[in-house]
Amino acid sequence: MQTRAFRMNLNPGQADEYRKRHDDIWPELAQALLDAGVVDYRIFFDQPGNALFAVLTHEDVHGLGELPGTALMQRWWAYMQDIMPSHADASPISVDLLPMFQLTRA
Repeated sequence: MQTRAFRMNLNPGQADEYRKRHDDIWPELAQALLDAGVVDYRIFFDQPGNALFAVLTHEDVHGLGELPGTALMQRWWAYMQDIMPSHADASPISVDLLPMFQLTRA
């Protein structure tokens, strides 16, 4: 298993809409993420900075690299583009976070 973390931002005032859209995540998108090897995906909100902090754990062998090229993922990005900073292709602007500390139960 591998875990990665990344940060994205929301446009001001869009936290409730972001939560609603994820509470109603399209079942086919959730299944595509699981099929691509996602084991656990959590997103946290830092309210003062409008920042999203995501932690994604996936299988060592995964298909996450293929998801951006799918019509499903591109449709989701277009759906989310109005509430968060995005690239020209509608993908969310994200910054990978570097691991600095880990404590694991043996």
